Amino acid sequence: MPRRLTILGASGHGKVVAETALASDWAEVEFYDRAWPDKQRVGRWVIAGDDAALWAGLVYKDGVVVAIGDNRTRLVLLERLRQAGAQLVSIVHPMACISGSAELGEGTVVMAGAIVNADAVVGEGGILNTGCSVDHDCILGEAVHISPGARLAGDVHVGDQAWIGIGASVRQGVRIGSGVIVGAGAVVVSDVADGLTVVGVPAKSMPAVRD
Repeated sequence: MPRRLTILGASGHGKVVAETALASDWAEVEFYDRAWPDKQRVGRWVIAGDDAALWAGLVYKDGVVVAIGDNRTRLVLLERLRQAGAQLVSIVHPMACISGSAELGEGTVVMAGAIVNADAVVGEGGILNTGCSVDHDCILGEAVHISPGARLAGDVHVGDQAWIGIGASVRQGVRIGSGVIVGAGAVVVSDVADGLTVVGVPAKSMPAVRD
């Protein structure tokens, strides 16, 4: 019987997750999204129903993945699915390169061209987007998003729910805190404390906005 992947989140990111799954070992995909029935389709796929319909039919699902870009929301939904007994899965594109000594957490998605090197650890609910690289001994927390073309050198630690922007680079040994946002194209050469947004070359924190 063909395996069907259930995808929660019908967005552009969801379309990439679907095509990643179909390029690997999944035969079919189906989408659920809270915007249904106002939103009926995503790309070439019909949306099967809303969140409530998904929860009602979880027992019949071969595998479920959350395709929502917001890190906190993705992590919350993964935990809710786990508590509901869902079969959470990770999706890895066949054109990604994952070291045999690396670890990928449950619910992680790895897009085409991504590279994960020796002894790297990726926490649950991660997104390793198109053409990014995570080098040796890196440790990524829960629900971290490494955007397309971003580069982490060796032994970088990234806290929970951090987002490394498109084309950003992080020097070896740097520690990036939880909830950090690294702007597009930024070059991070020193540690970044929790909750900061850093931009530029070299990356610096954005000034606080005054009321």
